[in-house]
Amino acid sequence: MSFIGPAPRPEDLRDVRYLLTDIDDTLTTEGRLLPQTYQALWDLDAAGIRVVTVTGGSAGWCEHIVRAWPVAAAIGESGAFVMTADHNRVAVEYWENEAVQVERQRQHLETIVPLLGDRFRLAHDQHYRLADVAIDIVGYPRPEVDALAEQIRALGGTVAISSVHINTWIGDYNKRTMSERLLRRWGLGDMELAQQVSFAGDSRNDAPMFTFLSKTFGVANILPVLDDLPTKPRWITAEVAGKGFVELADQLLSAKRLPRFSA
Repeated sequence: MSFIGPAPRPEDLRDVRYLLTDIDDTLTTEGRLLPQTYQALWDLDAAGIRVVTVTGGSAGWCEHIVRAWPVAAAIGESGAFVMTADHNRVAVEYWENEAVQVERQRQHLETIVPLLGDRFRLAHDQHYRLADVAIDIVGYPRPEVDALAEQIRALGGTVAISSVHINTWIGDYNKRTMSERLLRRWGLGDMELAQQVSFAGDSRNDAPMFTFLSKTFGVANILPVLDDLPTKPRWITAEVAGKGFVELADQLLSAKRLPRFSA
């Protein structure tokens, strides 16, 4: 199985017990979840690797995912909350406080809408968001996207840019902060974070995760934004998006099947 650049060695991945992953253009391919990608999630779960989705996606998406997919948790809206499910009962933990974050979103949305003009539009799932504002950027030239992002930052908003959205919010959280809170609650110390946790992503909004963890993957469609990342993923799959996720999942599963002290 090929990778772009160095490939992971089995001993690099043998101890991985948690895989955190972005969704859009990391798990999905052209907006769809391919059957082989979905199967890879089930295979990872069966092998004892707990999957956590870490996305800028909305609360509406996250509730479906944590109910229906083989994941241990879903972190949504760039770290605004984490959802877990016990059968049909979903628990939501906000980064700070539900009422505070909802009110901040309302005020921030009022500030953002006038900036959009006739050119940009809110994401289709804005009504299903609890804490952030998402702006559709698919098909827009990067200079226009970056210019809008700078306008939002100038007004005090935190901004993360994915392959599909500008996500913006008021608050001191991101994908990394909520991921770390969750993992430490699960009992992971610094050594376990270094040895047992991996991450997969594809875009600029995954930068905090590439800096946070050492066993990181980028799927091949990350190549155009590599120079924007302060810390680059350690390994890059040969395939893009969901097919690339299958590649990295196969690597994790193969490493699990090795004898613990193989030569």
